Parts: sequence; C-alpha cells; structure tokens
Amino acid sequence: MTGDGGGVIGIDAVGVVSTDLARSVTFYRLLGVEFPEGDELGPHVEGTLPGGTRLMLDSEELIRSIDDGWEPGGPGRVTLAVRCASAHVVDALYARLETEGYGHRSPWDAPWGQRYASAHDPDGTAIDLYAWLPGAAPG
Repeated sequence: MTGDGGGVIGIDAVGVVSTDLARSVTFYRLLGVEFPEGDELGPHVEGTLPGGTRLMLDSEELIRSIDDGWEPGGPGRVTLAVRCASAHVVDALYARLETEGYGHRSPWDAPWGQRYASAHDPDGTAIDLYAWLPGAAPG
C-alpha cells in the first residue's frame, strides 16, 4: 500500500497489552519470540518476528499512564496466527503450551487443509497454531 507521501505503508508492529508482562514474555518465548533478557521487568518490551515485524508487549500500567481513559477490550478481539513448519510441530508446540496451562483447542485437521490448534496467552488473546497439510498448501 502507498500512503499520501508516496512511501510504502505496512504493518511494522503488533502491540499486546498485558496484565503481567513477565508472564506474557515467558509465553511468547515459548512461541519462539526473542526478547532481550531482563526487559520483562520494565513496562514495555519488543521482540522481532521472522520477516521483521515487531511484537510489542506493554503493561496495563504503562498504557493507563499514557491514556487515563483506556479500558481493556477483553479477549477475542485479536487473534495471532503462528505458522509452523509441519503438523508435527503444531502438535508438539500445542502440547508444550497445554502443559504450561495455555491450551484451548487441541490440534485437529481443519477442512481448509491445515493442522490447527488454539491457545490463549496469559491475558486471553487467541493464539492459533497452524501448518499446511501435505498437498494443501496454497500455490
């Protein structure tokens, strides 16, 4: 997409507000996001995803200090999808998340050609895990 100034506009970062930043950092590290060590102690942390998009986590306290009218929107308003290399990886990653208390819907073969599972981060944000099944990947 191109903005009025002729520059390219694209999503550079996804922000998630957290009630417990350290716990959220631990959860997203399970998904492979690399955050600098010790940053979970502050009110804001960023990790870079494959492809360069940043995942930003902010504490509720930080957001309220910036916007005194802010209220949490509740779970289900945003879903993040994690593409996995294979159905086996979906199963293994879901098993690890479930062991940590984040499981929501066990892996299944979806009719649209993907191995799929759903988890919730510590604040209830939906995290979908998926991998294309053999012969089903888009061409």
